[in-house]
Amino acid sequence: MQRTVVIGNGGSGKSTLARLMGARFDVMVVDLDLLHWKDDGRKRDEAAARRLTADAASGQRWVIEGVYGWLAKVAVPRATALVWLDLPWSECRAGLLARGPRRGDSESDFAELLAWSEAYWTRTTSSSFTGHAQIYESYSAAKWRLTSRDAVRAFVADLT
Repeated sequence: MQRTVVIGNGGSGKSTLARLMGARFDVMVVDLDLLHWKDDGRKRDEAAARRLTADAASGQRWVIEGVYGWLAKVAVPRATALVWLDLPWSECRAGLLARGPRRGDSESDFAELLAWSEAYWTRTTSSSFTGHAQIYESYSAAKWRLTSRDAVRAFVADLT
């Protein structure tokens, strides 16, 4: 668990789990949202986002979390563990609604995020259920696929 990648849909609890793991293991936590998006809300150039992800993954101890499979794939070769939060839409939606808009998002931006997250199972990009399943299936080291909040709680309780 020295270098862990956490993937999953919006609202699945990736950031919360990553923060808990970061505190438990005293490691840096990297949110792929901050590498994908600029401070002004515009998307960062993909090559620049990949470089930033590679720089973060070059460290010895970290948790990198996010929905962006194309960025997670940059970190996965250096990861010692992978956690996929594969929760149902009802749980993800509840998580998003409880969190609300972040980082200055408008209500319109938040509505777009909800719609995008709901389409997780029908999209076929690297940032979808299909994309995350491919990352998970091809990863050969320690990995967990957690499918409920109870499973996530049990996973956190078992962290040593």
